[in-house]
Amino acid sequence: MRDITLANGDVVQVECLSCAITSGLVKPIGGVIYEDEYFHVHQDVAYPIPGLVILASKRHFYRMDELTAVEATRYITLIQRIRGAQSTCLGIDHVYYFYNEDTTHHFHLWMVPRYEWMGQFGSSVESLRPSLVHARNAMNSAANVTYVIDCIDKLRNALLD
Repeated sequence: MRDITLANGDVVQVECLSCAITSGLVKPIGGVIYEDEYFHVHQDVAYPIPGLVILASKRHFYRMDELTAVEATRYITLIQRIRGAQSTCLGIDHVYYFYNEDTTHHFHLWMVPRYEWMGQFGSSVESLRPSLVHARNAMNSAANVTYVIDCIDKLRNALLD
């Protein structure tokens, strides 16, 4: 079991965070954005950044080359749909896509919007970690959480089409 600190400061103990989220054991802020038989889309549970989306597989595997042909097609289609919704519904101009195979939970893609406030931490991918830590530690105000949930609702509605 691992301790995971959520955006609201709560700590949960899970073996696999992605399994806990996709099964409903851990509820992501604002609820599920999109779900189908292969993937689960939700706001990152640790970082209250508006529009920060996790696209997680429901099937437990780690590497890109382990996607089935059907999953691969659905995966790319979902990335395109989510990114389009981030742009049109939330006005997000730039996104960092982060996927790694040495994670302790299974296959997922982070879609991290780039906001002006992140400039204080740099302008490249190296700015991501300090930006995420800043968000978890300093962006848990009721107003920001309400805004994050509003953004989740907008993304959810856009992906219903």
